[in-house]
Amino acid sequence: MSKENEEKGEVIEVQGEVQNDGAETAEKGLAVSTEQENIQISNDVIAVIAGVAVSEVSGVANTVGGFAGGISEVLSGKKNMAKGIKVEKTEGKVKIDVNIVVEYGTRIPDVAFEIQNRVKKAVENMTGMNVTEVNVHVQGVDTNVKKEKPALDEAKSEEN
Repeated sequence: MSKENEEKGEVIEVQGEVQNDGAETAEKGLAVSTEQENIQISNDVIAVIAGVAVSEVSGVANTVGGFAGGISEVLSGKKNMAKGIKVEKTEGKVKIDVNIVVEYGTRIPDVAFEIQNRVKKAVENMTGMNVTEVNVHVQGVDTNVKKEKPALDEAKSEEN
């Protein structure tokens, strides 16, 4: 790294240790300690990782969060990937609760099992933390199934 990067407060890796002037760390809410080589990962970051993993599972209509999360999502226009996910950390162990709505017609135990596997794998791979629990709470069933067959029947009746 150049002297310029050092002066800007950028993180510099030297022989496996992280050195930082602290300005950038405080700004981004990261915790990096040189002596203990300690990195703290926010619960919100773990929730986003879990949320992305949940969104990739077939059969999940959406995740269900609180009222405030829904309002902020509408106002910002951005999808909150941490919505409906609660994370509890204790001494390197993580417990995750996921609140979902499933699509009508999907087998709920299969969807829940797939969520548990994907969330556990994603969080452990990205954070190095041990995920001890992934609890899936099904809050509802989305019955807004697209009815393609009646549309085809209407097209045929218009032809006649």
